[in-house]
Amino acid sequence: MLSQVRDLDLQLLRLFVSVVECGGFSAAQGELGIGQSTISTQMAKLETRLGFRLCERGKAGFRLTPKGDEVLLATRKLFAAIETFKGEAQGMADKLLGELSIGLSEALDAQVLERVAAAIQRFRQRNQAVQIELISAMPAELERRLLQDQLHLAIGYFSGKQTALDFQPLFSEEQLLYCGRGHPLFSRQQIVKVDLDGCDRVHHPYRFISADEPAQSSLSSARTEQVEGSLAFILSGAHIGYLPGHIAGPWETRGLLRVLLPEQLGYTVQFHLASHRGRQPSEAQQAFVEDVLGAFSQ
Repeated sequence: MLSQVRDLDLQLLRLFVSVVECGGFSAAQGELGIGQSTISTQMAKLETRLGFRLCERGKAGFRLTPKGDEVLLATRKLFAAIETFKGEAQGMADKLLGELSIGLSEALDAQVLERVAAAIQRFRQRNQAVQIELISAMPAELERRLLQDQLHLAIGYFSGKQTALDFQPLFSEEQLLYCGRGHPLFSRQQIVKVDLDGCDRVHHPYRFISADEPAQSSLSSARTEQVEGSLAFILSGAHIGYLPGHIAGPWETRGLLRVLLPEQLGYTVQFHLASHRGRQPSEAQQAFVEDVLGAFSQ
């Protein structure tokens, strides 16, 4: 009784189909390239494996038994299924599959988003069927999710102190110090650095770049992690604080913000593509990283 199908069984079944299609053992010799006695021996092995006769052969000629007819039908279905599997397996070998969760820092510049979009476009042009999720979050949240395997990749500014994460530089962002209309410094003709000593600064509880800010102050009654929060505090005229140039630009054009000593107090922040160092990346993740780096290198 055939309890499992082995490679030898598949060979015997192929021989069986050839014999049937040729119309008998003798006629199958040329097709199979083996002698009639060998064909007979192989057919006997197959019948032993199955536990019943497949055909009648003798002076009356070659003909299938009723069970032989059923086995022939089942065998052809089996071989068709094998060919289908081979085709699908080959397709999967060349196709990127799975899911990707990508974290993005908040309030990215439009040009940066265009690069991210270009990376997605490159990736979608590959042979792939990947579900992509984009999540916008603060740097602390991005790092937490990366460490907890809730994100595969993240684009943002990071502390660089997480040894479990790998960082690849992507772009830099300009940061400038601003005050809002109504602040005592807004209308002052000449401003020197000492004028900032008594100013109430916006404090960022989880802002890695704060240690690099040229303008430092311990005076702060405003606290926020979001860029939008910083902007609101600064626009109030009661606080000064750092903002990305692309965020402050439209408000500065409207006359609602003033940049303070840009040459002395402005600086840049490095943004990175981060991933978990200890996790083996999927083929899809490796391809997406390649496309992101390619998009930002242009």
